[in-house]
Amino acid sequence: MIDDRDDDGPAQYASPPCFMHELDPAYQVPLSDWTDVRRWRKAERERLIGARLAVSADARAAMSARIAEGLDALVGDVAGRMVSLYWPFRGEPDLRGWMASINARGGRTALPVVIEKGQPLVFRAYAPGDRLEKGVWNIPIPAKGDPVLPDIVISPVVGIDPDNFRLGYGGGFYDRTLAAMPFRPLVIGVGYELQRIPTIYPQPHDIPMTTVVTEAVRGK
Repeated sequence: MIDDRDDDGPAQYASPPCFMHELDPAYQVPLSDWTDVRRWRKAERERLIGARLAVSADARAAMSARIAEGLDALVGDVAGRMVSLYWPFRGEPDLRGWMASINARGGRTALPVVIEKGQPLVFRAYAPGDRLEKGVWNIPIPAKGDPVLPDIVISPVVGIDPDNFRLGYGGGFYDRTLAAMPFRPLVIGVGYELQRIPTIYPQPHDIPMTTVVTEAVRGK
């Protein structure tokens, strides 16, 4: 799906490698070279997507339902609010049923649209039943409609770290988009518990999610 600005700039880290990983398997050696960070992100991205796809469709559907419940508890009344979601891709939580419920409860929904590589996304209003066409990676997007500014952005993650920095697919779209918006919406990352990682080695341009909802955590 659409992704954050993972691989667009160099990182600077002062901590040298050490041997803590021999004492604690969860310890991650700090990376100081941007080439190593990019290589690590690519490998971690592939690992996490593979782990997500290895979960059965039934189990993912059950986890998606719990995520939708968590979003309801976190967001509350959606009447009069514009919520941007996404079309599920490669095992991402399927929130299309929740999207329909937003419209049924007086809210409005939108989907992100890639206009050009290296540029912010455009959010285009969409309700279930509206005509769709194929966008980037053949992901469905609204066939027409004026751009809108969502009050709430639901962003799928490939990985998420303890500071709510999101590992996406490496295109940088979400970070550019949030940086360009005239106001900061409520940004909720959604994913599965298995996608939690110690760090994404965030860059100065990376923008953390406001909060994260998984099948086990409702956000705060």
